Amino acid sequence: MDNNSRMDNNSRTDNNSRTGSNSLVSDATWKARRHRRAARRRAAAAAVVVLAVLGTAPAVAQQAPGAAAPSRPAAAHGRGALVDIAPVADLGRADVARFLASGGMDTATVRHGLRAYRLTYRTITPQGTPTTATGLLVLPKGGPHRLDLVSDTHGTMVHRDYAPSVGEDFGRFAPYLHASAGRAVAAPDYLGLGKGPGRHPYMDTKSSVTASVDMLRASRTAALRLGRPLTGEVYASGFSQGGQVAMALARAIDGGADRHFRLRALAPVSGPYDIEHAETPGLFDGRINDTSGVFYMTYFLTAQNRLHPLYKDPSEAFREPYAGVVDDLFDTNHTEEQIIPALPATLKELLTDDYYRQVQHPTGALLAAVRAQDGNCAWKPDVPVRLYSSSGDTDVPIANSRDCAADLAAHGAVAQVVDQGSTGHNATYMKSGPQIVRWFDTVAARR
Repeated sequence: MDNNSRMDNNSRTDNNSRTGSNSLVSDATWKARRHRRAARRRAAAAAVVVLAVLGTAPAVAQQAPGAAAPSRPAAAHGRGALVDIAPVADLGRADVARFLASGGMDTATVRHGLRAYRLTYRTITPQGTPTTATGLLVLPKGGPHRLDLVSDTHGTMVHRDYAPSVGEDFGRFAPYLHASAGRAVAAPDYLGLGKGPGRHPYMDTKSSVTASVDMLRASRTAALRLGRPLTGEVYASGFSQGGQVAMALARAIDGGADRHFRLRALAPVSGPYDIEHAETPGLFDGRINDTSGVFYMTYFLTAQNRLHPLYKDPSEAFREPYAGVVDDLFDTNHTEEQIIPALPATLKELLTDDYYRQVQHPTGALLAAVRAQDGNCAWKPDVPVRLYSSSGDTDVPIANSRDCAADLAAHGAVAQVVDQGSTGHNATYMKSGPQIVRWFDTVAARR
């Protein structure tokens, strides 16, 4: 793109941020500022976060005194096998509260400090071949000896360093929130993010679930070695893309994906549960803002094309000059701040006329790719469920949550939709998170 085009896009970014519109642009700007502030704090050796990264030290070296022996070698090569544990953060209670408050989050549920670890573990690709992935395990300082576990699955991220196990950024708010309330937290980076190899198969829910299940297994091993064994009780939550993953993961756990884990409650936030009937129509009727719509659709098409035959050449779907750059932009090494100015303002400008019509009315391979992600609410959880969302969300319209609740109801399950009103997308989680902690406390007290 020429400089004038970049300037126009940057002007749109500034205008959206100033007006406080609920757009990916303002969210990305906020994340960049947090990232820069975090870097300055680390550089100044402030007391908020104490990093103790141990590089490639073997996982067995992290075994806590008196903890159980490592897994037998025969189990060390299977899915969920722990490869490495590396400490990444050590915070006191006041430090956690300051971190959460910096994002505007209610800190009344903060009861403990925490220690956080990057886990490297074995899992599989979407094609079923062996690979590795990373994720963040967070343990409270204090609380019961044996810990219940929160599975927290994060929202859309394009740069691998935004992932929870690497970046002190938006992806750590939920893990720190839940751990400071007294539960262990397993937050997978997913495939191709964090320190995992390859590219991220964005919105491939199936592989995100396998990576998340295997993160639970790795967390069980790591927690035992660190002297804080897990009870096996799992509370599932997640935000945005991770809301969809949380729903599908909960279904897998409830269906017996691993005998060591039992689902206790499910509370996803703003998940795109119905791409076909809620998310995609929202791109064309004004419910999704243009900047986010262009960003999400480009990410979705380029990632899904590696899994489904959507097009043979990018020029079949994208107009020039975008056809020549979209694959490289979403290589997990570019940030939103780099990607957004390189894309046009609207889907009309991004897509060819033919593909624009296909996105409006999906058929064939595109419809198959969409439906492969949908349908995860078509089951009956045997645990309490709450769906958090906002009628003011212009990234993931609340129709997704309402459609999900209807699907659950059709299978005999009651799920309350908690509407946070005019709140924007990222702010929906910041408002919902403490409410979810309190609700998990209530559920736990019933057993």
